[in-house]
Amino acid sequence: MAHDHDHVHRQGHGHHHDHTDIDWAAMAPMLESQAELFTPMYERALAWLAKEVTEPGLIVDAGSGPGVVSCLFAEMFPGARIVAVDGSEPLLERARARAERQGVADRFGTVAGELPDVLDELDYPADLLWASRTLHHLGDQRAGLAAFAARLAPGGTLALMEGGLPARFLPRDIGFGRPGLQARMDALEEEWFTKMRQDLHGHVAEPENWSALLSDAGLTHTRTHSFLLDLPAPASDRARAHVVDSLTRFRDTLAEGLDHDDRATLDRLLDPGDKAGLHHRQDVFVLAAHTVHTAVRPASLRCPRRRGP
Repeated sequence: MAHDHDHVHRQGHGHHHDHTDIDWAAMAPMLESQAELFTPMYERALAWLAKEVTEPGLIVDAGSGPGVVSCLFAEMFPGARIVAVDGSEPLLERARARAERQGVADRFGTVAGELPDVLDELDYPADLLWASRTLHHLGDQRAGLAAFAARLAPGGTLALMEGGLPARFLPRDIGFGRPGLQARMDALEEEWFTKMRQDLHGHVAEPENWSALLSDAGLTHTRTHSFLLDLPAPASDRARAHVVDSLTRFRDTLAEGLDHDDRATLDRLLDPGDKAGLHHRQDVFVLAAHTVHTAVRPASLRCPRRRGP
């Protein structure tokens, strides 16, 4: 499982359990910039999807954030109508503005509300429903998948981006502090993610066997593939800003779980005046892997399996 120190990024999809106190208008530029950085990976994922979903009429981006990926869908599938769905109206305003700039506003719509219930507002079933790191913000993921499946047209495809590998930004040994800092940060991220899941309304513990869960939702699992974002050192300004932002958010929220020496190392990395810090190092990179699972709704969708005997 990968969470990429991106708990704030995931809130950008509008499904975090305490998202109501977040200033989405202030966060939107950062969320948009981060999604733009990951665009090469998303483009490969969409090209892979296009081999299976050839001429969709309606594509739904469930948890769209500021609409970067929604607009990539509009570019990849010029004959499709795109609907971006999110819990944050400020982020959807950003999505509509992007669609206008890219000349696709005539076939681009938005729906604001909490998943999965807001999907009932769609006028038509989806030929492709894309849910990128959205499902794990729903307390009952099994019920969430069933709701996603119910909004698919017969033969429609659900594309679920969940899992992958933790992102890496620096070598294991950076020349000061104890080697392996990011691995220890990953462990704290995993603990945070587990607690985040447990605190969600209606939380149900569920093994993350995505192919089995898709099957239990009445879908036919078709393919799984992982997509790599490989931005090697020396990092571009945008990639470096992403790394600084990611580690700053980690320090602000989870760094108390590190020991004193690791916190000191992290502070040095984030100090703009330290020549060994992230702002000046030539060995900063971004390496991440995200996994996409696809499943198709049969012509007659069977009822999801019940738990238990």
